[in-house]
Amino acid sequence: MDGAFRKIDIDAYDEDVLHEEELYDADPREPSQVLDEAKQRQVAVRSALSKSDIAGALSIVLENAPYGPTFDDAKVVTLQTVLTILSSTKSTEIPNVLKALSQEEQDTLMKYLYKGMAVLGGDVSGSVLLDWHEKLTEVAGLGCIVRTMTDRRTV
Repeated sequence: MDGAFRKIDIDAYDEDVLHEEELYDADPREPSQVLDEAKQRQVAVRSALSKSDIAGALSIVLENAPYGPTFDDAKVVTLQTVLTILSSTKSTEIPNVLKALSQEEQDTLMKYLYKGMAVLGGDVSGSVLLDWHEKLTEVAGLGCIVRTMTDRRTV
């Protein structure tokens, strides 16, 4: 029996198939512009951390997260900035910091927690990320996890 029919990509002939770029609006900014903004936020976050304003630092970095396949450098800078904030926060301060964030910022933080777990190593340990995840789930609820998992925009 001939198995050649299995080599045909039938999705190529389907007009109703969804492509990744059709699922969300692309960011109109240039990659160099997004990278510059990420570096500026990194400086602003360091300033906020020096004043012990952790909620403010998180709000700055989560405000306009880089989404899209062309912003890899900005994504790395932003992830490093988020991980710096997370690792420099005392465990007792986490719930109050999380309550100060908006729902959208909480969802974006959850994305960064999962991204940090995926690239584990370097400056932050897994226990820090798991501690933040536990406390964020307590504050934001399970809906935060569901919204993060179903959102096609990745950080």
